Amino acid sequence: MKIHLTSVFVDDQEKALRFYTDMLGFVKKHDIPAGADRWLTVVSPEEPDGTELLLEPSGHPAVQPYKTALVKDGIPAASFAVDDVRAEFDRLRGLGVHFTQEPVEADSVTTAVLDDTCGNLIQIMHGG
Repeated sequence: MKIHLTSVFVDDQEKALRFYTDMLGFVKKHDIPAGADRWLTVVSPEEPDGTELLLEPSGHPAVQPYKTALVKDGIPAASFAVDDVRAEFDRLRGLGVHFTQEPVEADSVTTAVLDDTCGNLIQIMHGG
């Protein structure tokens, strides 16, 4: 068994697509109309047939309280692996990305947390 698809709830799919592709560097995999929304997924350019991330609309009534509570408590909605957290932090900050946690090292793991502009905190990490 392996993970094929996971998702993050986003406030605006088009804005999320721009952030996740233009800033984070993912590439669009699927963009299929689904009523008022879209089945919109992105993948790592390093693994185009790998795990897809669904940029899922935040329309369900339970989603906003859930997202708000996670952000308030500083809990990331997702975690993405990078080769060098410090270099990625510098690159993204240079693009104007807001970080809620600068790079932190704990044992063999380095993490940082950013705001995806669509209602989520996202962790980048290396090690472990």
